[in-house]
Amino acid sequence: GPYNIRVNAICPGAIRTRISPPPGSELHHRQLSKIFLGRTGEPNEVAQAALFLASDAASYITGVALPVDGGWSAM
Repeated sequence: GPYNIRVNAICPGAIRTRISPPPGSELHHRQLSKIFLGRTGEPNEVAQAALFLASDAASYITGVALPVDGGWSAM
């Protein structure tokens, strides 16, 4: 539009945080079994997606819901 406003969403999957299941726990293994890449994501990976969408490299991208989930949504 005339104001160059773009609207996108980031849809994170299982991202490692202080409240994530402990590595090696049953819940952690169940979580990993549903992620194509076989690992949880890192907070900086979500931040990198946000930086990309806010950058000039994404100037022609709008209306996108970008999964950052290691392939979970594709399985």
